[in-house]
Amino acid sequence: MDRNVLSGALLGLGVAAFVDETVFHQLLHWHHFYDKSTAAAGLVSDGLFHAVSWFATVAALFLLADLRRRRVFAARRWWGALLAAAGAFQLYDGTVQHKLLKLHQIRYHVDVAPYDWAWNVIAVLLLGAGAFLLVTARRTHSTT
Repeated sequence: MDRNVLSGALLGLGVAAFVDETVFHQLLHWHHFYDKSTAAAGLVSDGLFHAVSWFATVAALFLLADLRRRRVFAARRWWGALLAAAGAFQLYDGTVQHKLLKLHQIRYHVDVAPYDWAWNVIAVLLLGAGAFLLVTARRTHSTT
């Protein structure tokens, strides 16, 4: 895999997980990563989720620094991978974790349908924007 794509994808995963963890888990208290047990287990699962997203972010930034040091940074591929990974993560979370595995829902004690739609539509938009950038970057690269 291209290191530009790997760096962007890792940062996209890290940022999407960071936003989910910080906004929905910690600030709004809408859910934990794992809600099928006690609140303490939910907090532990949030900590593990946060740690993994942090490691992905740090690895992405080390790769980015190396790309820039070697002067091979390709912004369009990097941003495309970042957006595609953030969208893929969110779509996976909204479909597999929320609906298939039922690890948690976005929010409880409300009609969750509008939240699910907003979550998944944003995911598809991010994924589409990232895929567009990746495809156009490949076309531009192959014609030069």
